[in-house]
Amino acid sequence: MSSVSEMVEEGQTGEEDVWQWRLKQQMISMQFRTLTSPNPLDKLSKLHSQSDISQASRFHSSWRSPLQRAKYEYLRGKVLDVVPDYRKDAEDHLSKAVKLNPSLADAWLCLGSCIWKKGDLLSAKNCFNLALSKGPNKKILCLLSMLERRMAQGSENQAEIVEESIKHAKDAIALDVKDGNSWYNLGNALLTSFFVSGAWDHSKLMQSLKAYQHAEKDQNMKDNPDLYFNCATVNKYLENYERALSGFEAAALKDPSLNATEEVHRMVNVLNKLETLLRGHAKSKRVAALTSSLSTVNLNSSYKRTSLDMLSDGLNKAVAIVGKVLFFVKHENVTPLYYLVCDSSQMCFVLSVYGMRSDAIKEEDQLMLLEPYYRYVDFAWMEKHYQFKSIRVDFVEQVVVNGKALSSLNAVRSSIYAQHKP
Repeated sequence: MSSVSEMVEEGQTGEEDVWQWRLKQQMISMQFRTLTSPNPLDKLSKLHSQSDISQASRFHSSWRSPLQRAKYEYLRGKVLDVVPDYRKDAEDHLSKAVKLNPSLADAWLCLGSCIWKKGDLLSAKNCFNLALSKGPNKKILCLLSMLERRMAQGSENQAEIVEESIKHAKDAIALDVKDGNSWYNLGNALLTSFFVSGAWDHSKLMQSLKAYQHAEKDQNMKDNPDLYFNCATVNKYLENYERALSGFEAAALKDPSLNATEEVHRMVNVLNKLETLLRGHAKSKRVAALTSSLSTVNLNSSYKRTSLDMLSDGLNKAVAIVGKVLFFVKHENVTPLYYLVCDSSQMCFVLSVYGMRSDAIKEEDQLMLLEPYYRYVDFAWMEKHYQFKSIRVDFVEQVVVNGKALSSLNAVRSSIYAQHKP
């Protein structure tokens, strides 16, 4: 890094070069100290009073150019904004910068990030849009996408706002298809869409997973624990249990402050419950008694009756499974709902239900599962082997309970969002 004397030797003796160099030095110093100080805000205050900014500020009274003043105000505001909490003095300097030079995209971007910290999301979005109006920029687009996901929480038009987030995430990738952060951001947007839409669309999950896989190709993303956590979350809802457990474990190693270890424990607990229930009731007398009347159930002419052992992996079109609910499996996670069910041939399986009220299906209810999504789970984790048949239900329209179709009132939306840090 160049020193002042080296800058003079190279002929960079202008006053502007000196203060720019001093501010850059100060930013590096402040970032290091705020990360290592036990009380960053106290350290920052002391540092500010003794800093090179105080020396650099002596120059500003002699500046004639508004552009020089704007650059100075921007850099000073950026330095003050390095801490995670909102600082009004940072906003004041950044506001001066954009007034002096409205074309300074970096200042608009920094101002938007600063205002976001105090919770003024609409003003922050206006700043990001003004920054973007100066020219396409992947960093601005990613921040705008993140902000829109935050704005979607609790709003009446969640789905629309999240679609905007997805669009801006894709626009960022179009500017640099190798940028891992842009792909990670798109993965988060698609995962959020999976939840807020209420559709529980498999395609959104698969697209999210592919985006995360693209992000993993960028070496700069290898140490991002949130990437591993969110990718594991997608695999959990795709019921790729082994991949999900491995992903959460990797996230926990990279950042113990995440609740990844708790996710592993919760998943293992529910898998152990499922395995115990299946083993204990696979050939019980209760199964025989409950399933005795299933063969007489009439099906809609649009569907052909089949049994569990005749299903193929994945979506089974134009067929239906008839079964009885043995148990509702209580567990710590909100989604999915798990049931132990047996079909007309007395074969037991796990039914996982998404986007549905917990009281829509009860124990000993008769179920007709239309176009079931089937998979055979078979994997080992921590020296324990899990093997069971599973059917997944994503929509209320796929289930007929005790001969009656479920109404749309039984559908619910989840308020789960992809983990990210502004």
